[in-house]
Amino acid sequence: MSLEVKVPAVGESITEVTIAQWLKKDGDRVEMDEVICELESDKATFELPAEAAGILKIVAQEGDTIEVGATICQIDQDGAAPASPAAPAAEAAQPAATEQPAAASGTGERVEIKVPAVGESITEVTVASWVKQNGAYVDMDEVLCELESDKATFELPAEAAGTLEIVAQEGDTLEIGATICYITTGASAGAAKPAAQPAAQPAAATGYGNQTYASGTPSPAAGKILSEKGVNPADVQGTGRDGRITKEDAQNAQKPVAKPAAAPALKQEAAADASAASGDRNQRREKMSSLRKTVARRLVQVKNETAMLTTFNEVDMKPIMDIRSKYKEKFKEKHEVGLGFMSFFTKACTVALQEWPAVNAQIDGNEIVFNDFCDVSIAVSSPKGLVVPVIRNAESLTLDGIEKEVIRLAKKARDGKLSIEEMTGGTFTITNGGVFGSMMSTPIINAPQSAILGMHNIVQRPVAINGQVEIRPMMYLALSYDHRIIDGRESVSFLVRVKELLEDPMRLLLGV
Repeated sequence: MSLEVKVPAVGESITEVTIAQWLKKDGDRVEMDEVICELESDKATFELPAEAAGILKIVAQEGDTIEVGATICQIDQDGAAPASPAAPAAEAAQPAATEQPAAASGTGERVEIKVPAVGESITEVTVASWVKQNGAYVDMDEVLCELESDKATFELPAEAAGTLEIVAQEGDTLEIGATICYITTGASAGAAKPAAQPAAQPAAATGYGNQTYASGTPSPAAGKILSEKGVNPADVQGTGRDGRITKEDAQNAQKPVAKPAAAPALKQEAAADASAASGDRNQRREKMSSLRKTVARRLVQVKNETAMLTTFNEVDMKPIMDIRSKYKEKFKEKHEVGLGFMSFFTKACTVALQEWPAVNAQIDGNEIVFNDFCDVSIAVSSPKGLVVPVIRNAESLTLDGIEKEVIRLAKKARDGKLSIEEMTGGTFTITNGGVFGSMMSTPIINAPQSAILGMHNIVQRPVAINGQVEIRPMMYLALSYDHRIIDGRESVSFLVRVKELLEDPMRLLLGV
């Protein structure tokens, strides 16, 4: 049977790719998942693995530019490679290498574990880390690994008890529904590992099977990087499938520092002086997380697809600071939470949003969607990047209710425990760059929202109060907005209203 291999979808905006080079020749036999060629897009270079084992028939040649979904080659699954002296031994050993221990004994079932659906807009996840090792015995509902999407990190539990067989390695990006591992049921914890040993040894002895053809072998992209660095592949530990050296392994590899041979003292001193003069010039590369890649893509998308403007104002923080100083102890004693600035700003924004609904709206195709509720997204800096959990119906919450939600969501963000529901559906965003010392900035809109308020640091500055110069704690506010839906009158009026409410907090209590 002949299997058509087509150019896979590699990104939302990528419609065609160019064949950089074929790693296999026409008529060669290829194994399942073996890299057969390198493809180049206008953004990146990536590898194309074989979707089955068989004889390769090349359709598109090197240098050809073909569309996504077009046929690039065919694999004849009925074909066989030319016989070699080692082939009989390899074929004899192959069943032992691939046969599952539980299946041989007839006591277990092989359960396929797939990536679950974790949200409407999430199409792929990255394997962040495996909690259990390959070949380990796992119990029902025991956590196998951590998966990372562009919005949150979550755990994958075992769907059955048995022996774990890992398919996707750490760092691999998988689509929803793709196979991530298998669990062979019916095997005990004590019998799992001994049973697996004899199967692996023949494969290593014959030089055939999953553990040898890729083990220690760099991918084409990785080979190029290692060659440029002057690093021997034998000195690199591969983390890819079956021990293959991936592009990330090559990027992280460092050329071993050769120990200098015995040399005259004068030469050694000269070399030391030259090294001290040049200084250290080390570089370090890290793979971007799914969260970071998505944030980067969305920020550029917003800049390109919205008519974003920013308007500024300043607010005298003395009234709020006086209230906090006077009542913070009683507030904490009663509500068991501190009285911070965020609750005042969130409450002031919800009042202003209801008075100027366009700031709380969003564009959906040719329609404007107005919201009669205020779901306020709060930008939080987490160890894995910037996240924006949502305070639902913030307009109906009291100051202590808002503070409790801010603390709860911020803690979950730092622990990486935010759910998809807690990070989607906001109508307006507040970000506080002042905690890092920012004096003024132009925050970028959090799509599909239409506006974002930026808070900044509080600085003691001289201002005119009733004709007299006084030193006051002042903060600059910035409102970035989409001019397609929000006019200048609305944006400026919104920010002025927030300023009025903050400089006279009694208005928040009286609703005036």
